[in-house]
Amino acid sequence: MEAFITSLESVAEIVIVIALGYWLRSSGRLGDEFKENISFIIMKIALPASIFVSVLKYLTRDKLSTLTGGLVFAFASFVCSYLIAWILTKVFRIRKGRRGTFINMFANANTIFIGLPLNMALFGTKSLPYFLVYYVMNTISTWAVGVFFISADDPTVEKGTKKDFNWKKLLPAPLVGFLVSLVFLLLAIPVPEWIDKTLDMVGGIVTPMSLIYIGIILADAGLKSIGFDRDTILALLGRFIFAPAIMIGFVLLGKSMGNALPSLESSTLIIQAAAPGLAVLPILVGQSHGDVEYATNVVTTSTVLFVVVVPILMQIVNFI
Repeated sequence: MEAFITSLESVAEIVIVIALGYWLRSSGRLGDEFKENISFIIMKIALPASIFVSVLKYLTRDKLSTLTGGLVFAFASFVCSYLIAWILTKVFRIRKGRRGTFINMFANANTIFIGLPLNMALFGTKSLPYFLVYYVMNTISTWAVGVFFISADDPTVEKGTKKDFNWKKLLPAPLVGFLVSLVFLLLAIPVPEWIDKTLDMVGGIVTPMSLIYIGIILADAGLKSIGFDRDTILALLGRFIFAPAIMIGFVLLGKSMGNALPSLESSTLIIQAAAPGLAVLPILVGQSHGDVEYATNVVTTSTVLFVVVVPILMQIVNFI
């Protein structure tokens, strides 16, 4: 019961800051330019700085080798999610223009704007190395596989037509920050204290600014736009039931085979597997002429419903 109350309080903190962003946007106090600027600051500056500092603070060369188990479990869960989602698009005959969104809802999560602040609120900064494990796999999955399904689902492109892929998207700024920090870690390159403190201060804005950004996105989408048709319900089941269940399955399988993950790592991976859909999903779908309204709806509904899902999932995690 105590853990349940703690998770509720943590989620309440997150919801209050999201509500602040929603109110500021809906009341006209935050314009379109601010929305673009805050996204740039988080993704290109604050988050890379936060990741760089956190890796050097919480990881060692010895500990780095222990994260390979989590990478294997995360990789396996993504493969299974894609496979199950693809099969379900055939079984339920998800129409063209929605298939890419549907598959991405099963496999890829909003690790940056929701997964990160949620994980920090629930488990603290010590969980960040484990978060990075999932973040790396989720990033590669999104830009190497997820966008392929969205692009292939373009209703305006004839079957068999190939589209160019932007490989630069495989190296977003947060991932670059992670890779640079690994270089510093492995080569034992010293970082001056004043630089470390500066990066730590800049990185400290990630969580509150990310939550405000979510509020802005919700205000733009409009809560009245939320709907629950068959395809939306199936996508939400994939995001909140199938994805975390698959991760739990692999965690338990590893445990039974003598390859148990640390409790904090398994909890982090499971919670991240249940994070809402990608915030950029409607943008990606729009670029491929897909059903943007459907993409916006599933992202919005999953963002709202995660408030209910997280406390329940935390209770399940406590028994694993």
